[in-house]
Parts: sequence; structure tokens; C-alpha cells
Amino acid sequence: MRFLLLFVLLGTVSLAATAVTPTASVQIDGLLASIGGLRDAVFVRNGSKYDAVTAEKFLRAKWARRREQIHSAAEFIEQVASVSSTSGQPYRIRFKDGREVTSSDFLRAELARLEAKP
Repeated sequence: MRFLLLFVLLGTVSLAATAVTPTASVQIDGLLASIGGLRDAVFVRNGSKYDAVTAEKFLRAKWARRREQIHSAAEFIEQVASVSSTSGQPYRIRFKDGREVTSSDFLRAELARLEAKP
């Protein structure tokens, strides 16, 4: 009986450790919303250009497929929103003024901004 109880308790701890925390989920939603809000930006994925709304939808779908493996906003950035899992090419954001950044650089800065909010 003790073994079963220990197994159940350890299993519960293990399951809790693999789930995304509520804070991380809110942060990831905020990161995705920041992508979707960049109306004048172009997102470059595997050489093709996409608008902000399409990029947000794509990243949300990719996150949904990988949700079980993501435990934090930083992991989301690195494992979902930075590079193509098909080609390995980094995702890029091209702003209206011609400036271009990797999505990982943009999202890390956005995460820092979100974490700094009171």
C-alpha cells in the first residue's frame, strides 16, 4: 500500500513538473499577442512572408502541438517561436522601416518587458 501511495505521489509531482505554469501560459499568450499586434511588420518563415495575424495563428498552432514539452515562456521562445522545425532557419521579423530582427530577439525583449510589469 505504501508503495502505491508513493507511486501516486511521485506521479503527481512528475505531472505537475511537466505542465506549463499559469504564469508561463499568460506570458506566452502575451508574446503571441505582441506578434499579432505588429500590423506593419512582415514575418519571414522559410523564405515566405506572412502578416502578423497569420504569424500569430501559426505560432499558436505550433505551440498547441508542442504544449506538453513547453514549461516556460523562455522554452516557448527557443523551442517554438525561433526557428523552423522543417528547415532549421530562424524566423525573422521585418519592420516597416526595413529593420529586421530574429523572432527570438524580439520575443526575448518582449518577455523582459512583460516580466518587468508590476
